[in-house]
Amino acid sequence: MDMIFRIAASAALALTAVLACAQSYPVKPIRIVIGFPPGGGIDIVGRLLAPKLSESLGQQVVVDNRAGANGIIAAELVAKTAPDGYTIFFGTTGNLSVNPALYSTLPFSIERDFVPLTQTSTVPFLLYVHPALPTRTLGEFIALAKANPGRMNYYSSGNGSLPHLSGELLNTRAGLKTIHVAYKGSAPGMTDLIGGHVQFGFDAAAIGLPHVKAGKLRALATTGKTRLSFMQDVPSANETLPGFEVVNWYGMVLSAGTSRDVVTRLHTEIVKAMNIPDVREKLIGLGTEPVGSTPEEFGAFMKSETGKWGRVIKSANIRAD
Repeated sequence: MDMIFRIAASAALALTAVLACAQSYPVKPIRIVIGFPPGGGIDIVGRLLAPKLSESLGQQVVVDNRAGANGIIAAELVAKTAPDGYTIFFGTTGNLSVNPALYSTLPFSIERDFVPLTQTSTVPFLLYVHPALPTRTLGEFIALAKANPGRMNYYSSGNGSLPHLSGELLNTRAGLKTIHVAYKGSAPGMTDLIGGHVQFGFDAAAIGLPHVKAGKLRALATTGKTRLSFMQDVPSANETLPGFEVVNWYGMVLSAGTSRDVVTRLHTEIVKAMNIPDVREKLIGLGTEPVGSTPEEFGAFMKSETGKWGRVIKSANIRAD
């Protein structure tokens, strides 16, 4: 009986310690790890949310940029950290759903090594063309590309990136044959588009809009379900090509094993931060629509996105190298 009592007492103490830890969380600074250099779209959102989370959580929240290998370096770092809620991976569609379909092996498993927090936002792309191209609508663009198979090139931020997959999806859905040109990031690709070295590309509104306003590029369509609230004159691609939809998204995950209480606390504060009026206004101004899904919804969504882009990768025979 004494042994049973001691075991029961030890279990009770352990449970009490876990509950106390969850209730006192957080007691030290929190890192938001991002797999891209400073200045990109997801980095801007992370730095917008960090100070708001610092206020509500009572601890410093910092952004930690660990660029390289399509976000694999950053994701692996978080996957191998203690499951205590102090290190968050803030990833994109490519990091969390495309990479598992693109790479035959990864140093982690999205499903096994992470627990979902929330999808923070969606980021539709715009289809940009060089203004010398004699097309002002997506329909005209498709007709021109069909008349010139293999002669129109599009840029992307890298092989297997979502802008790359967007071009391949357009080829498949519209029956086109356009040529992919991979760059080391969006900026050099867009520079070549402005220079007329490639003819089109898919990218975020925040990146290309200044060039559209300056007359250096033309935006033919947005890739979301509906027109962007601040660009009502630019049609959605599915108005011309039903079923064509590409929405980049950002989301947060923690290392597997993090307690449900900590997940709930972080989820609550992140969603609350995204709904602060000035934060929402800034996000929407960047072409980023706030979401704030539940952990369960986000987990199911990531899995469905891996299936969707896996089919595109297989159809287009895209390889990570």
